[in-house]
Amino acid sequence: MSSEQPQTEQRVVTASREIEAPAEVIFELIADPRRQPEWDGNDNLDEVVGGERIRAVGEVFSMRLTNGKVRDNHVVAFEEGRRVAWRPASEGQDPAGHEWGWQVEPLGEGRCRVTHVYDWSELTDESRMDKARSTTTDHLQASLGRLAEVAVARG
Repeated sequence: MSSEQPQTEQRVVTASREIEAPAEVIFELIADPRRQPEWDGNDNLDEVVGGERIRAVGEVFSMRLTNGKVRDNHVVAFEEGRRVAWRPASEGQDPAGHEWGWQVEPLGEGRCRVTHVYDWSELTDESRMDKARSTTTDHLQASLGRLAEVAVARG
């Protein structure tokens, strides 16, 4: 009998929060790469180096990370005002198999529910596994919290 146990690990991490801001304001902050460093709860994003406001699947925007590396983010889901997701890749490379996603649900009266998803179920690059494993619901909640602060301050 083998002493090895099958490993089950959570490869899709989610967090949700209600935010006292209109869905349109929240979605604009998420869909505009220039605004992302303002609310990134991982303090991982430095600046946008290429790409405009996201408007369609297939677009690519590039971000310089705080460690100086550049990530090309390939948009894989887009529904204006409601949903956007991208798969990061090393500069000039194909996506590595993980995905950052956002869903915005209007709740009326200037409020919305925002769900942030990190899915690394297709990640195969061993060099990225530790970072993926360390991305917890708390990290996603940190981004949601900062997103709420920026949106509320924006009024």
